[in-house]
Amino acid sequence: MSEATRRERLRAETERDILTQARALLTEKGRDSVTLRAIARELGITAPALYRYYDSREALLARLCEVVCEDLENTLGALLAEVPDTAPVDQQVYLVCRGFRRWALDHPQEFSLVFASTDGDYVAGREVAAPEEHVRDRFGRVFLEIAARLVASHPFPDEVPAGVSDLLHEDLAVYQQVLINQIEARGVRVDERTLDQAAIFHILQAWVRIYGHVALEVFGRFPFAVTNPEEMYDQMLAQLLGELGLRG
Repeated sequence: MSEATRRERLRAETERDILTQARALLTEKGRDSVTLRAIARELGITAPALYRYYDSREALLARLCEVVCEDLENTLGALLAEVPDTAPVDQQVYLVCRGFRRWALDHPQEFSLVFASTDGDYVAGREVAAPEEHVRDRFGRVFLEIAARLVASHPFPDEVPAGVSDLLHEDLAVYQQVLINQIEARGVRVDERTLDQAAIFHILQAWVRIYGHVALEVFGRFPFAVTNPEEMYDQMLAQLLGELGLRG
């Protein structure tokens, strides 16, 4: 093994250790506990040594966020892989949405870091991310794959509700092209007629409702006591699918 190869291997191992320790601190004590000094202390190295790997806490959190997103994608991808491509799309939607809720409840600190950060955009690594980066990282590639299958197999409602402002139409137009690019990257051919602004509107509305329920449940913020939030979640999914012309 050459000296350069050895250094690369040692660097990769150290970076893995850093991320493992960062995630352990996140899981056990929350995001505020994830500092370069705390990680250095746990690993038995000096804090300045960590700057050879991450030049700031924000850079470390950005990378940690990517790791968490990869974990979520792998979890949902494994669920999706269990379902044949020929299975009804509504079954695939139920499986992924239920899997997302279960993952969030099992990983509340990770969910908070990725989906509820107010301290800049850790995923993108800067305060304001381009629309493409928000869609890729926040929705996740698995959600886009489900959207692609929905679009390819079933027409969405063909009208944006009356009264939508010109400003919202402009926002929908931006994300329309973003989603077209992302879905085509998944191997599904779509265009502005297949994935029109009405489809974009309903996809975003569905995500807002799914995320809203999960966030309220993870953070214990339901405005009243809910004995069985899973049932409420499933009822919401059934309603969403019904609005899209699908049946669970």
